[in-house]
Amino acid sequence: MGSIRPWRLLALADSDSAEALPNAERSPADVREHLDFTLALHHQLAPAADRSFCWSPYSVSSALGLAATATGGKTREQIVGALRAEPSGLLDLLGPAAELPAGSGEPPVLAVANTLWAYEDLPIEESYRVALEDWPGSSVRNAPFLADPERSRQLINADVAETTRELIPELLPEGSVQTRTVAALVNALYLKVSWREAFDTAETTDRPFHAPGGERAVPTMHATRTFGHAAAHGWQAVSLPAAGGVEAVVLLPDADLAAAEAGLGAAELGELLDSLEQRRIALSLPKFKVTGGAELTDSLAALGVHELFTPGADFSPLTSLPLRVSTAVHESVLDVDESGLEGAAATAMMMRLTAVVREPAPLRVEVDRPFLLLVRHRETGAIYFLSRVTRPS
Repeated sequence: MGSIRPWRLLALADSDSAEALPNAERSPADVREHLDFTLALHHQLAPAADRSFCWSPYSVSSALGLAATATGGKTREQIVGALRAEPSGLLDLLGPAAELPAGSGEPPVLAVANTLWAYEDLPIEESYRVALEDWPGSSVRNAPFLADPERSRQLINADVAETTRELIPELLPEGSVQTRTVAALVNALYLKVSWREAFDTAETTDRPFHAPGGERAVPTMHATRTFGHAAAHGWQAVSLPAAGGVEAVVLLPDADLAAAEAGLGAAELGELLDSLEQRRIALSLPKFKVTGGAELTDSLAALGVHELFTPGADFSPLTSLPLRVSTAVHESVLDVDESGLEGAAATAMMMRLTAVVREPAPLRVEVDRPFLLLVRHRETGAIYFLSRVTRPS
């Protein structure tokens, strides 16, 4: 077989062991639902097809799962509908993926943090504190939101930067913590794993890459060995096993990526991943570093999540105070080279107080005839002036 054309890395998937490949028995409904959510939100988040982009379904799913656990009624229903999963089912998928076995060779590095940041005086339901404990790397921390919004932003950014090994130094931009912000749900993720068999750096050479706008030379890695491979639905898939049961799956379209990506569905992707088989391949693929960032509100709305961002949001499982999400932001970065891959992602949902006041229709008082005007000292009742007004001038 000839060299595989330059590729696009689109997904990271768990592998049970060094030799295992995904198959039908390892693709239950919750995995397909996760694929469906991933592709649905990807189609909403990704910029024009001629631009590189990266995001983390794990991080966004975690933040949404935390939000679903914190909400009730229609608000929760919409989040669960977008996720295609209840929080408990999502935890069954995300929980085991939060721990990687060391194995032999360089151990994998994985850090997951799920944090509720709250103003000190915000009343938090004990049942939510208990539910939060089920999430990997969970904690409740205080920030002086109402007293010092900027300090709160700095605290959250510093914590995310620490978890992500400084790959995401500033998740929250200026202005994202507002004067009435009282809480934030934040997920942070860091992953660094080496390939089970590294690429030889001496074999890396500049090779043509047929990018939108014209061909250009890029540093390209080469290896001829046994990889997992599948071809179906106009795509080729090549799996690169890494430490800790992680694998990178190259998804290479037969036709133009823009058209192929738009038409890729969960069923087709699931079948492609399930049909990977060991095959000897001469693989050529570029080194790369790609980043992505997005405000999630509009993209989540396209998936049916509306009420979360309105004064009608139901956060009663979290607190007795009326809250809504004011902004939801996401950042991600992925770096792939001869030794392996390093990636980080973070997602934050900022929550602010919502004033829910239904004012009655005003009593109309029209002063259109002679009247008296009394001016007094309210506390003592002493009257400073008493006037009759018959002809205002």
